[in-house]
Amino acid sequence: MLRTLKSDALLMLTATIWGFAFVAQRMGMEHLGPFTFNGVRFALGSLSLVPLVLLKRRHPSAAAALVPSADGRTILWGGVLAGVALFMGASLQQAGLVYTTAGNAGFITGLYVVIVPLLGLFWKQRPDLGTWAGAVLAAVGLYLLSVTAAFRIAFGDLLVLVGAFFWALHVLIIGWLSPRIESVLLACIQFAVCALLSLITAAALETATPAAVMAAALPILYGGLLSVGVAYTLQVVAQRDARPAHAAIILSLESVFAALGGWLLLGEILTGRALLGCSLMMAGMLLSQLHAFVFRQKRLDSLPAAGA
Repeated sequence: MLRTLKSDALLMLTATIWGFAFVAQRMGMEHLGPFTFNGVRFALGSLSLVPLVLLKRRHPSAAAALVPSADGRTILWGGVLAGVALFMGASLQQAGLVYTTAGNAGFITGLYVVIVPLLGLFWKQRPDLGTWAGAVLAAVGLYLLSVTAAFRIAFGDLLVLVGAFFWALHVLIIGWLSPRIESVLLACIQFAVCALLSLITAAALETATPAAVMAAALPILYGGLLSVGVAYTLQVVAQRDARPAHAAIILSLESVFAALGGWLLLGEILTGRALLGCSLMMAGMLLSQLHAFVFRQKRLDSLPAAGA
């Protein structure tokens, strides 16, 4: 019980850090372009994990011993594949934040929770009824939050929505790679790949000065050290004692903290229509996760006991 409460507290802290990161990302846009900001913060995040990678190499845990030792080629290409998906999701989200609020971006990004099982259709995985119901609720909520009276979705919200599909693809890629590659090493490599791609794109499209980087130092430090380095580590530690579905429900609250942070620190205000949309989107995300958890638990309970 104590371990469960501890993991829940760590997951809640992770969701809080990630939610307020949307505020830091918006503040960073006042000084830097989206690709420069992402390049610097993911580079910082990758570097922050290097000591942990070295520590785990010197003192491997019992859980790490269960992960098969992948060859260098698998580690490299796995990290590149995850890094490209991360680059696309993060870039679209960061560019969208130029045109939309932190709250909107948080809730729309959170739709990846519903999108993941829907993308599973391409792998012949059939979503259950709760997932479809959650998707419908989330779609109605998105309409209320982002679609105007002229039936046009706001440009920034559209960018973040497309990014949510890449976040979902990233989750599927990580799910495929995690049994093959040690998790912290994989994270470090994918962050480095994302940073490299972001900085290359920034060099081609944006102009940044050392003064601008210094002016955005606080948002960069928050986004790189806390959101990427610290929060990721907390998530890994917390999920040792939490079921994946249970963890996903708590982590989905990052959208609530994004809206709260936007209101407290940026003065963002949600209209009644937008609040209703956010509520429906959150309900859809939670329904999708809760139904999957209950369905999985019933299926486990129906299995015969060992030795029966």
